[in-house]
Amino acid sequence: MEFTAIIRKGEKQFVALCPEVDVVSQGYTIEEALRNLKEAVELHIEEMGLPEEFKGQEAIIARFAVDESAKAA
Repeated sequence: MEFTAIIRKGEKQFVALCPEVDVVSQGYTIEEALRNLKEAVELHIEEMGLPEEFKGQEAIIARFAVDESAKAA
């Protein structure tokens, strides 16, 4: 099964998030962050099992922009 990784540059390391199982990891390079995230997701699934809503389903990944001037009233 394939999962999504969202990777952003933090202050000192890259932070990687897998939104399907809400697992986060980090590393000093993108490759290390992704490798650490993969290990963390595998451990999470081993312990908690795969969420029912993701079994056998492909993820749809989309990006969108929000106007920065849009603020809550």
